[in-house]
Amino acid sequence: MSIAIVTGSAGLIGAETVRFLSAKGLTVHGIDNNMRRTFFGARACTDWARQQLEQQIPGYCHHALDIRDTVAIPQLFARYGADIQLIVHAAAQPSHDWAALDPTVDFTINANGTLNLLEAMRHHAPQAVFIHCSTNKVYGDQPNRLPLIELPSRWELDPAHPWAADGIDETLSIDHCTHSLFGVSKVAGDLLVQEYGRYFGLRTGSFRGGCLTGPGHSGAPLHGFLSYLMQCAVTGTPYTVLGYKGKQVRDNIHAYDLVNAFWHFFQTPKVAAVYNIGGSRHSNCSMLEAISLCEELTGRPMCWNYQEQNRIGDHIWWISSVNRFRQDFPQWEYTYDIRAILTEIRDALQERVLGRSF
Repeated sequence: MSIAIVTGSAGLIGAETVRFLSAKGLTVHGIDNNMRRTFFGARACTDWARQQLEQQIPGYCHHALDIRDTVAIPQLFARYGADIQLIVHAAAQPSHDWAALDPTVDFTINANGTLNLLEAMRHHAPQAVFIHCSTNKVYGDQPNRLPLIELPSRWELDPAHPWAADGIDETLSIDHCTHSLFGVSKVAGDLLVQEYGRYFGLRTGSFRGGCLTGPGHSGAPLHGFLSYLMQCAVTGTPYTVLGYKGKQVRDNIHAYDLVNAFWHFFQTPKVAAVYNIGGSRHSNCSMLEAISLCEELTGRPMCWNYQEQNRIGDHIWWISSVNRFRQDFPQWEYTYDIRAILTEIRDALQERVLGRSF
């Protein structure tokens, strides 16, 4: 029996991973205790996603465990041992703002929880592959020091810069910058994953994501940019843009495309690999551009306002270079661009939130 363990299994990436791996023939065990509701309130509750998985995925087994539990997590790994072929670690406290409210909880989830999983793997399933959902926030605000040019609807990188064509690569330093407390806890987890690969010879990969998105996201004001934006567009809820004139740029990758990248890595795993992964030049937008597209797709203007103060450590411009990943896995391709992503989110929200479809 080939088992995959997926943490954060009722979240955006976790649930997509469960479906993908189950379709590939693996037996999937999910770990998720719905902490997202604790972080962001009832609107971010993931019970609906867990219930879908339990109803729709044959053989799916859900474990309502905390990844910080130093007894229950090792016990789960010990129970299945050599049958565990893959661990996809998608559980996290994912918000800049929330991390500042309780730095201890943020750090223990993102750093200690990752350590707990790596230790369980090392002792009970060292043959497995460990894939970590890291983040571009490990680079802190270093991207804000790049030579940026203000355009009518977005900030853009100076065309003369080496990263202008393809985006930011993995050589960007993570030092001497402001990360936000969330960024710090994610750096710790990211480095742990690398070190367990190098020091213990485990097959590990850290995927430093841009904006991860899709219809499975339980978007909230503090996390889930496109999902929450479209939720506001569909329901008429006011939306607040924070800083940078609304021209901040994000690259957006659909959960399916990210999980498909995980699958390619699993097929030919490496030790202590690090990849920037996001929508790259294929799929990106500014906040203003996203608002305009939401209005086009819903057929009505959005209610939004602007606050000058940006979030601490937030990026003005981020587009990922996926060249390193493409070099290692040239058969991987995108299936979604920004318009297709927002259209799918709109349709899912219409059905789930309003009970009707376009």
